[in-house]
Amino acid sequence: MPINITMPALSPTMEEGNLAKWLVKEGDKIKSGDVIAEIETDKATMEVEAVDEGTVAKIVVPAGTEGVKVNALIAVLAADGEDVAAAASGAGAAAAPAPKAETAPAAAPAPAIVAAPAASTPAPAISAPAANDGHRTFASPLARRLAKDAGIDVAALDGSGPHGRVIKKDIEAAISGGTAKAAPAAAPVAQPAAAAAPAAPKGMSDDAVLKLFEPGSYELVPHDGMRKTIAKRLQESKQTIPHFYVSVDCELDALLALRTQLNDSAPKSKDGVPAYKLSVNDMVIKALALALRDVPDANVSWTDSNMVKHKHADVGVAVSIPGGLITPIIRSADQKTLSTISNEMKDYGKRAKERKLKPEEYQGGTTAVSNMGMMGVKNFAAVVNPPHATILAVGAGEQRVIVKKGEMAIATVMTVTLSTDHRAVDGALGAELLAAFKGYIENPMGMLV
Repeated sequence: MPINITMPALSPTMEEGNLAKWLVKEGDKIKSGDVIAEIETDKATMEVEAVDEGTVAKIVVPAGTEGVKVNALIAVLAADGEDVAAAASGAGAAAAPAPKAETAPAAAPAPAIVAAPAASTPAPAISAPAANDGHRTFASPLARRLAKDAGIDVAALDGSGPHGRVIKKDIEAAISGGTAKAAPAAAPVAQPAAAAAPAAPKGMSDDAVLKLFEPGSYELVPHDGMRKTIAKRLQESKQTIPHFYVSVDCELDALLALRTQLNDSAPKSKDGVPAYKLSVNDMVIKALALALRDVPDANVSWTDSNMVKHKHADVGVAVSIPGGLITPIIRSADQKTLSTISNEMKDYGKRAKERKLKPEEYQGGTTAVSNMGMMGVKNFAAVVNPPHATILAVGAGEQRVIVKKGEMAIATVMTVTLSTDHRAVDGALGAELLAAFKGYIENPMGMLV
């Protein structure tokens, strides 16, 4: 029977994506692991690989289609030995019409084979119904189909795939070994309707705005998915999170001197390329991570029922990209050297601008840094981005007249502002965190020990 290929979920929160490009065409033979398409989400572009083999019988959703719902049918594969024309014609009844921009395609019929994201990212797990002990079993779509055909209960198997996921070879081993228990008869379950795509926050209507301007004096640029997502998340943040702001001035002269010394001593390759080149921002990331380590009550996330206290400081760093921004995360930054942080940020920054970050590289985190100092901005306040409870806005370092021991002096000073979710980090705790941060910035040798 034909094998349905559906839109994969490239992250746990993905609801739809744009089918940017097909890398195969109808009639092509493919095998498991072959990269077949490129999918764009609001944050990244990812390659998608096949999980089964056969011949591409029909491409249902053409390249360039926007707003394709997760699990919507995008192509049909004829299994080995199956008539390709028959598979293609049989797909017509099952396939939903190709979606247009801003419309949701109908859900694909089950069972279906979901294409898996390529590269080193494990395919997003498709959850099985809970077993009797409440434990959720994860299995690939192919494994689930084979298990169903063989009458095997996937919940009885120990998966050998990523994160214990049950895959094809686990089913084949169970069939040959006869070790798995039979699947219980499935009771009819009502299928929930597909979730609607998140809409951009409502603002002034087009008519209300455009009537204020002379016709022909403007052009209209439709919002893309990234801009809609940013607008939605930040509006929700300002409406639902009670923001509180704390600012402090930090002297940078000692940090700048140490940075120069460390960069000058960096090992060089045969071509003269240094192993690292530290930036002030790299040292800010490290200082914030160590401050969170020293003030663990501020390294938290708020939920309706709990305060989530994190064991590591995972620092997101806002990176501007065309159409918006993205926040790649330096995981366990409190435990990493400055050179490691610097090299990770260079890699993340490059791939962020190419929209090639993997979801796990920009989702989550325990805090964030937004640095506009390189743009000459002296002082600003950033918006908290859940699940974070804090974000540090970093201004430019500039020479200022200060008073030391009753006398005027010149120092390089940087103003930083900590925005907090006041439910989780109140003013006193925020001030304690900033004091710890200031200590590392003004005595930067503490970051090396």
